[in-house]
Order: sequence, then structure tokens, then C-alpha cells
Amino acid sequence: MANSKWFAKGAARAAAGVAVAFGLQTAISGAALAQQSKEQPQQQQSAWVKLCEKAQMARRDKEGKQVREEKDICLTHHERLDGNTGMVLVSAAIRHVEGMDKEHLMIMVPLGMAIPPGVRAAVYTPEQWKKAQNEEKIEETDLNPISLHYSLCHPAGCTAETEASKELVDSMKAGGGIMVMAINANGQPIAFPVPLEGFTSAHSGQPVDNEAYAKARGQLMQQIRQRQAELMKQAQEKQKQGAATKKE
Repeated sequence: MANSKWFAKGAARAAAGVAVAFGLQTAISGAALAQQSKEQPQQQQSAWVKLCEKAQMARRDKEGKQVREEKDICLTHHERLDGNTGMVLVSAAIRHVEGMDKEHLMIMVPLGMAIPPGVRAAVYTPEQWKKAQNEEKIEETDLNPISLHYSLCHPAGCTAETEASKELVDSMKAGGGIMVMAINANGQPIAFPVPLEGFTSAHSGQPVDNEAYAKARGQLMQQIRQRQAELMKQAQEKQKQGAATKKE
């Protein structure tokens, strides 16, 4: 977990980004209402949620023959959306495959980032996270960022991942947030703050109902589309008013 000069450079000016992130956090909280599973109807809602599904996975048996087994794949997942466009600004997840000891950390950032540098991420303690929100300086030597390499890009963004050690997961459970850094096309570090509130209960708890989660997220996206339509209508009205004023 080597340190990084460009991570420190970006982290030093990321405080404003943390404050903005908390302001926008309500945009995705509606989709997390499915966190209230049947097993835990009174659980407080969180932007972190555990999603599980069955998947066919191939392995070799003792004779070397390929066999397929059905396994549970679970993601303890967080995403932050742009409240005006619905675009995913950043997402993070811990992936666990049934029967495997190793977990993986996956982080998705928007398109337009430089691929070779990959992504750096550091878990902030609650004290460091509070300092970031208050725009206070955090010492470079107090940060211990990890490297993630891009594994997949698609229209929604690019995903980078790395093995999530027990130490990393434990630090996330005790942490205040994750500061994610990527390099944009202009060579500048961009900060993507991810709060960790609710991660522990989601990671250790039962998965939510996938249909309920999909429905909640769909309702959120519908609200965003309505907001887009309203903003477009307002822009058109201003344009008409401006044109009318020029004629006068």
C-alpha cells in the first residue's frame, strides 16, 4: 500500500468535494429504502446496501473436468448519483463470492479518467473524515492509499478493483469514509468521497430484497427525470422571455 504524491495533492484540496458530497447524498438515499428488509424492518436506512444473486460459476473437479456450480455473489454496495442527471458520480462495493475467503473492493468512476494511473483510495478515520468536511488539513503521512487497476469500462463509467484484505474491510467498518482519487484527461487528480456510515451493518447483515431495491431505485430515477424535464422547461421559458425582450 504505497503512498502517492498525486493522491496527497488531490486529497489536500478534496475537502470541498466532501462537503458537496454530503449535500448531494440525499439524491441516492431514496434508493436505499430497500435496506429495510423483512428480517430487519426497523433497521435505519443507509446509502450502503447488500445485494445478492445466484450465478453459475465454473471450476475444476479432482479429475480436472470443468463443472459448473451455482453460487451466491453479494455486493455490499454504495452509489452516489447526480441529482440532476442521474449519472453515477461514484460507486464502491465489497464483492463476496460464496465459498471463497477473499473479497474484492470495486470502485467505479465516470468516463474520461486516465486509464494507466488507475484509481487510488484511502480509508479515512472518523476524525480525518470530520476534518475533511470542515476543510481542515490532513497530513500526507497519515494517509495510506491503496491502488486499484481498471478492469472494465462501459457507458456508465470505469470500474477498478483490488483484493480486499481483512485489514481493509475492518478499517472500512471503523472508518468515516473513503477518499477515492482518479486522474482526469488533463492530468489533474479528481476526488470522489464515499461516506462509510452504514457500511458495517450492511456488510454484516442480510441482503435486501432485489425487487424492492430495483423498484426504489426506479422511483428515484423517475424523480430525477421529472427534475430534468422541469429544468429544461424553465430554460426554454427563459429563452423565450429573452427573445421577446430583444424584439421589444
